[in-house]
Amino acid sequence: MLDWLLGTIPIFKIVHIAALVIWCGGLLVLPLMLARHDPAVIAMEYRLIRRATHITYTLCVTPAAVIAVITGTWLIFLREAFVPWFFAKLVFVALLVVVHAWIGDNVVKVAEDPANHRPPHPAFPVTAGLLAMIAILTLVLAKPALDWIVFPDWLLEPRGGQMPFEVPSR
Repeated sequence: MLDWLLGTIPIFKIVHIAALVIWCGGLLVLPLMLARHDPAVIAMEYRLIRRATHITYTLCVTPAAVIAVITGTWLIFLREAFVPWFFAKLVFVALLVVVHAWIGDNVVKVAEDPANHRPPHPAFPVTAGLLAMIAILTLVLAKPALDWIVFPDWLLEPRGGQMPFEVPSR
């Protein structure tokens, strides 16, 4: 079982990266789609824009986010990524989740109360998302030591808890 699981690491990475591309792309596109929501336009056009935004968020971007988080979590344990740069990366992943929820909240509010709700200018969520994406990419590619950040020992090594599979040691 362990050999099979270790052999799946490239598959997990491919799925993780593909899901991230879809998730991040969606977080950049959805604010632009929300900016097109204007109740003053023709009702049929507004309905099309609203439906496209809803479908993109619920059937494309959110499932990609879930898949990215699940495969990323598996990779943490398969690769034993208990290093400081990784914890810094998780902070920016949390920021992506916040941006995702913020956009989702606006998708719902635009649908429920189109006359009274105006989504934020696209520059705000796009900038927040881009900052998090660039920080994540920089941390993943550079893998800086970040020795100046003091982490407790329990964060830097596995706790020895029971896993459903044996975690390989390096």
